[in-house]
Amino acid sequence: MAVEAVIFDWGGTLSEFVPLEMVDVWTLAARHLAPEREAEVAERLCAVEARFWERTAGACRSGTLADLVGEASAELGLDVAEAVLEEAAVRHLDAWTPHIRHHHDAAPTLAALRERGMRLGLLSNTHWPPAFHERFLERDGLAGLLDARLYTSETPHLKPHPSVFRAALDAVGVADPAAAVFVGDRPYDDMWGAQRAGMRTVLMANDHAPAWDVTPDAVVSNLSELPPLVDRWR
Repeated sequence: MAVEAVIFDWGGTLSEFVPLEMVDVWTLAARHLAPEREAEVAERLCAVEARFWERTAGACRSGTLADLVGEASAELGLDVAEAVLEEAAVRHLDAWTPHIRHHHDAAPTLAALRERGMRLGLLSNTHWPPAFHERFLERDGLAGLLDARLYTSETPHLKPHPSVFRAALDAVGVADPAAAVFVGDRPYDDMWGAQRAGMRTVLMANDHAPAWDVTPDAVVSNLSELPPLVDRWR
């Protein structure tokens, strides 16, 4: 079947993988809550986040930053939400800004696919508010190249749940999943999830994502390899 759409993961796919999570915001929150125990509190907050992701991944239930902060508050018996809002929210985003870089060939690849008539989408597992992602996409000229952008902080489930792939397909106007390609860096969330939803899959080769027993339809090292690959499938 002819390829009509390409849907991308964000972190580690369109953007370079950053081996950081919320350590910056947790450190600032800990400093606000208990400056005399900053390191201890920050470590405990990081542990809460790790458990949060393990649970949501296992059940495919999505979560928001508010959910995560609420759980941290309950775990520590401290008003983490207030600390985050008052001390860290803007600083957290600012702290991430120099670390977030889209691959140098992301915009040219998206443009080349659009020239071929492809509908393009983004589907990201995230607890960040959409505005955080939008800031970086707009900064680097990618927002206008994507027809639809979906973030699991706004959906009931996250990848690899079939419902989020179906939502992404609907967002780009593709009825048959076999007419769409999913590009991602995670064998379980992206490759296995998209294949189970009936999509073709392209894995961005990496050394950071956990292995999974799945064979993608193709493996690329750079985004610029996608247009000729799509040409062959068309």
